[in-house]
Amino acid sequence: MTADEAHALSTLPAEALLARAAAIRDEAFGIVQSWSPKVFIPLTQLCRDLCHYCTFSRPRAGQRAYMTPEEVLAVAREGAAAGCTEALFTLGDKPELRFAAARRELAAMGHATTIDYLEAMCRLVLTETGLIPHVNAGVMTRGEMARLKTVSGSQGLMLETIADRLGAKGGPHYRSPDKVPAARLTATALAGELDIPFTSGILIGIGETRAERIEALLAIRDLHARHGHIQEVIVQNFRAKPRTPMADADEPTLDELLWSIAAARLILPRGISLQAPPNLADAAFPRLMEAGINDWGGISPVTPDHVNPERPWPAVDKLRAATEAAGRRLVARLPAYPAFLAAPWQEDGPRRALLAQADAHGMARADRWSPGQPLPPQPAPAKGNVSPRIERIVARATAGQEIAGEEIEALFAARGADVEHICRSADALRRAVNGDEVTFVVNRNINYTNICAYKCSFCAFSKGRGAESLRGAPYDLDLAEVARRADEAVARGGTEVCMQGGIHPSYTGETYLGLLGAVKAAQPDLHIHAFSPLEVRHGAESLGLPLDAYLARLKAAGLGSLPGTAAEILDDEVRTVICPDKLDTAQWLETIEAAHRVGLRTTATIMFGHVDGPQHWARHLIATRDLQRRTGGFTEFVPLPFVPMEAPMGLKGESRRGPTFREVRLMHAVARLALHPHLTSIQVSWVKLGAAGVKACLNGGANDLGGTLMDESISRAAGAAHGQELPPQEMEALIRSIGRTPRQRTTLYGKVAPAIRAMGRAAAPLTPVVLTPPRKRKERAAEDA
Repeated sequence: MTADEAHALSTLPAEALLARAAAIRDEAFGIVQSWSPKVFIPLTQLCRDLCHYCTFSRPRAGQRAYMTPEEVLAVAREGAAAGCTEALFTLGDKPELRFAAARRELAAMGHATTIDYLEAMCRLVLTETGLIPHVNAGVMTRGEMARLKTVSGSQGLMLETIADRLGAKGGPHYRSPDKVPAARLTATALAGELDIPFTSGILIGIGETRAERIEALLAIRDLHARHGHIQEVIVQNFRAKPRTPMADADEPTLDELLWSIAAARLILPRGISLQAPPNLADAAFPRLMEAGINDWGGISPVTPDHVNPERPWPAVDKLRAATEAAGRRLVARLPAYPAFLAAPWQEDGPRRALLAQADAHGMARADRWSPGQPLPPQPAPAKGNVSPRIERIVARATAGQEIAGEEIEALFAARGADVEHICRSADALRRAVNGDEVTFVVNRNINYTNICAYKCSFCAFSKGRGAESLRGAPYDLDLAEVARRADEAVARGGTEVCMQGGIHPSYTGETYLGLLGAVKAAQPDLHIHAFSPLEVRHGAESLGLPLDAYLARLKAAGLGSLPGTAAEILDDEVRTVICPDKLDTAQWLETIEAAHRVGLRTTATIMFGHVDGPQHWARHLIATRDLQRRTGGFTEFVPLPFVPMEAPMGLKGESRRGPTFREVRLMHAVARLALHPHLTSIQVSWVKLGAAGVKACLNGGANDLGGTLMDESISRAAGAAHGQELPPQEMEALIRSIGRTPRQRTTLYGKVAPAIRAMGRAAAPLTPVVLTPPRKRKERAAEDA
């Protein structure tokens, strides 16, 4: 929109703008209506400015000029306990330049300026509570803004108006030097030069004209065009307050507010979030959505709106009801919007705090749960209308049509009633394909070494030789111990051993053949499900063999199938971050396809919830589907939620805290829909999710519980707390508790003889394992000989 076109809006009524503004909003933000759960921290309510409409800034006899650190921290902790993510620091401009009391208090606390003290309080809140500061501190210098960037996720400064005349005598900004438009525009430009995610906005109804509002919006647009840093614009309506010079001034009508919001949506770039405070619109606040807002701003369950204390925020339940009634989904966000969560927009401290609070879409996590931990009670399923687009995509998928990447991403973006529709539909499809049986296998994990030459940032299990910084000491099992565990597995009713380990620098292709030989010599009929594609490639390369030739040797030596692990995310954009020295996407797919070609079935896995996102999940599912269409070699798809507690990137704050439970449910359900009809078994991990999580996913598209495991060590090393074994009788009880029929299977989904099933239910306790300390392979070979 040109400036002339923008100014032409001033002659149009609100009704002429609303529909187009709402349509533009929908194109940019879909049906998501965001808000920020926050605490309001008025660090000081003194200010050198004398705005004629303000009651926030007012000297109060007998009260401190500044909140104490203890008071700040108490408010922040209360907010953190209530589920807030934002600490909104709002304060007057440079009160020390006007008030002696402010200067005295600052000096007593060891600070020269208000900004010095603000920086210290932001750091205190960030480090002690994890809340991310958003700073509204008025007009600042470049240096001050740069310092605050290190301790805040975002900053803001309302432009309010472009009209200098409002600062003349008798105007609302008279004797308010920090409200000079040029000063505020300069500060906003500095924020852009410093890559600070920024909030700006206009205040309507203080004497400006429509033309002046348009000029202000154009000025904000121009600054964003240069720097790309304006994450949101607020259109705020003036409300007259008692005991102010403007107590009797006329307030803008609702129609004028709607016109101003719609004009802002039409003038501003589409990616800028548009906000209007709901508490300033009274009971008419739902109508603000008609004008194109996509955000309600910060709302606190703990503190009042200290700028407008006479107008409380609407309760979140009321906000949600109004949002849903308009066909939109209320979603909590962070102080920095999704596009502004990483460098250069964030310094390390705020970036890590934001990442810890973020879901896969960069919005605020809807729960504090992480995979591997007990699942807290879940809210009742959301009700309401299902989005037409979600209905169409789900209908196509259940009819057996392959859905495209953008459609899969749309399913992963589902919220509220849309999530329930996806999960119900996936479950109905599961019932049609698999019936009401839930399958599982009695198996034993044998992780023969935790020594690994690779340094994957998600792995808490593998370690370099001699490294004991993570859980457990390094080990490298004797073949006799491998054979003993295979014997015990069979004695306890097991039909499979699953063998995987780290990439030991001394291992060769012969090592893996030796492992197979040890198991087959002990238990010739035991199915061996072993070796990730990374191990297979390592073995083949060490012997100078093509993949097909080496896989054929493994098969001849007794390998029955491969676990499709080491997949993580089949997208090199993610792999270069979490496992840069590991095999890439093409190599993983090539290895799996080679296995299928020589007659070895495999599983397919995805390890999600770290630095990945829905676009990567969609690519992973499509790659899996395409390969399955060609070969039919996958037995099941296994979503593996990332367990962050002891993972290196989790400990360093370089990842999210695993997927949210909404994302876990969607991964199982969307996989059922996106892989249909090519891959028919979806497995859920009891190790990652526990009984409650397993039940939810079995009711949302999954049909398989995987293995009893006997010796689970990889997830436990990462911090999972759900145990190392789920015996078959407990598997069956869990399955029956949701009205489904359990069926013990073999690795390849065959039947298990009744006598073997009985052995599993009468199994003796596991004997202690022996973790053989690492020795050189040559020494081990000599001893074995």
